[in-house]
Amino acid sequence: MTRYNSIFLVILSVVVVFVIRWLLFKTGLIHAFKKLFRRVQDWCHVYQFLRVPEFNESMQRNQLYRKVSLYLHSLPSIEDADFTNLISGSGNNQNDIVLRLDPNQTIEDPFLGATLFWFNQKTEPNRISSFVLKIRKTDKRRILRPYLRHINAVADELEHQGKRHLRLFMNAAVSDGGGGTRWRSVPFTHPATFETMAMEKDLKNKIRSDLESFLRAKQYYRKLGRAWRRSFLLYGPSGTGKSSFVAAMANFLRYDVYDVDVSKVRGDSDLKFLLMETTAKSIVVVEDLDRFLEPESESAVTASGIQNFMDGILSACCGEERVMVFTMNSKECVDPNLLRPGRVDVHIHFPVCDFSAFKTLASSYLGVREHKLFAQVEEIFRHGVSLSPAEIGELMIANRNSPSRAIKSVIGALKSDGDGRGLGDVIGRQIGGDDVDKATEGALCSGDGFSTVKDLRKFYGFFKLRNARRTSQQSNSLAHDR
Repeated sequence: MTRYNSIFLVILSVVVVFVIRWLLFKTGLIHAFKKLFRRVQDWCHVYQFLRVPEFNESMQRNQLYRKVSLYLHSLPSIEDADFTNLISGSGNNQNDIVLRLDPNQTIEDPFLGATLFWFNQKTEPNRISSFVLKIRKTDKRRILRPYLRHINAVADELEHQGKRHLRLFMNAAVSDGGGGTRWRSVPFTHPATFETMAMEKDLKNKIRSDLESFLRAKQYYRKLGRAWRRSFLLYGPSGTGKSSFVAAMANFLRYDVYDVDVSKVRGDSDLKFLLMETTAKSIVVVEDLDRFLEPESESAVTASGIQNFMDGILSACCGEERVMVFTMNSKECVDPNLLRPGRVDVHIHFPVCDFSAFKTLASSYLGVREHKLFAQVEEIFRHGVSLSPAEIGELMIANRNSPSRAIKSVIGALKSDGDGRGLGDVIGRQIGGDDVDKATEGALCSGDGFSTVKDLRKFYGFFKLRNARRTSQQSNSLAHDR
């Protein structure tokens, strides 16, 4: 009888253990016990809270905040938290689902035998975000400094691997801000690279080498007693690729972009504050600078303020690890003193499209490296006829399903809308009547394709003519009434 009782107790024990295990792991009781145990621990220990704000007292972005954000979102423990935000990826990984900290979320991070806790906090009224580190006072003196060094190392490694998502920042008008930072940001997802730029190969290689040298030159600049920054002037007609070049630089350097809209700046001091709120590893862009330097400009920023923005004492103090880019349509009417060395290091001219740039565009837009019509295009370019890369690119996009039709539409546009408009007949005779007719037919009657730039201008001209006639009729009617 005793033997049967022992067997029964063993079986009963196994069943009880199985039921308890099932209750703990299948119903979630284990997580409830963990929470209860953590609360008991909290009662027995004294904790210290360290806050990492997104902005400092001067409303400059806190670099440690950015590194902590990279580090925390790489932790596997973020998946085990009670509150987790699911967000689609940005850039080229928009189909990926990433996890982001919720304000109600606490995650654990074990380090050197201690357990540290992080949670996200937003303060009113500006909803400025902060990360708060919860650490036991008995562990703080032992692990805090090594832990911060660990965060820096992991964040730098993640940035080196290109896992940091770039941002595009734009300055908001004062009435839009209502306090807080002057900058508003969106994900920077521009796909431009140096490989897709319609630019001479040697020039691209020189620029790439210059930027690589800049990235490695921190100690060299410090030895010279100069701020670690580089400045570029991009000048040329509209549509020649200046903005795309800035995007290619950002993707190459893995830098954020700060786009300064001078028309929204209240004055010289406000321009300085905007520079103060930029961060390291960023490109600061001022587009169409020549427009704001004209005497009739209504901008509140003066030429002296722009000079100080370029190389003043504040620029030296707050311009570390930054690239300054200024764009202009032309620099002929700009004071040379504004563009002297020290304010602008590199001048890059963006001309209208030539045959070399055309071949780059054909390779990027149409996937064509060689074509039988290239000889005709080259002959037209030799006579000084050209369009901007943007105009040629639009024709190629609209006719991308047929490379031959796209190139013919470019030929027709160059003949009718290029810079050498008086050379149409000469070019026509040299290319041959049949080829010109075919090119024109392909450009104007391409079915689902796009017509030439001239037709687009005629389209807008039609509406201008209608508006002019309507205005004239209204004026005559008013005169008649009088």
